Amino acid sequence: MKLSFKKSLAGAFLAAFLASGLMAQGSETIITANEYFKSVSEEYGKIKDYQANANITVDKEEMKAKITYLQPDKVRFDFSQPEEQVIVFNGETLTIYLPGSQAVLTQNANAEDSDSKGNAANLATSEGLSLMRRYYTVSYETSQEEVPLDENKETGEVSEEKVIRLVLWRRTTSEAFRYIKLSITPKTKLIRRVEAVTPSDITYKIDFSDYEINQGLTAQRFSYDIPSAANSYDNFMF
Repeated sequence: MKLSFKKSLAGAFLAAFLASGLMAQGSETIITANEYFKSVSEEYGKIKDYQANANITVDKEEMKAKITYLQPDKVRFDFSQPEEQVIVFNGETLTIYLPGSQAVLTQNANAEDSDSKGNAANLATSEGLSLMRRYYTVSYETSQEEVPLDENKETGEVSEEKVIRLVLWRRTTSEAFRYIKLSITPKTKLIRRVEAVTPSDITYKIDFSDYEINQGLTAQRFSYDIPSAANSYDNFMF
């Protein structure tokens, strides 16, 4: 239960932050990496809601989920792998259902002794991306030219899919990730992949696909009925 929870929660928050970089400013003019990243935050503020498929890899362990987001701070992950696992943040409460352990973990983001609301909400907003720009330095991996999404240096094989790749390096050792790599699809202006590496060299990779944007989703989508057979653990972060 402990290992599954850590990976799921980290993947969820990471995914919530990563999915928040939905749209980027496309332009033929030369702009700095910092300006390009800033435009991602600004464009994302225009997104009302979206859904996307996500393949999440934590080292060699794989997870699959449908991500649903509603502006400004609601996000939900419905997992098909692990099957039936759910993570929901409705703007006030974080809920994690771990079917393998028959456990539901909840955390009230409005708790007086917790800043979890700010953390959880900001990861899924343009303001959150602005904070990332404050705490991480932004650069192009090589240049602002398109590069293959995948490249095997040993075999020389490269994928036909091209992306613009940014790298965010932490400014201080207090940040959770040593660096974060974003791959942006130039034509659709969507985040295609994110890779984040912790100081202990644990790699989180999330591939996004099949975006559905501005469908008119409502807050009802983020209501979650806790299974009656599950054991509940409130304020688990404490």
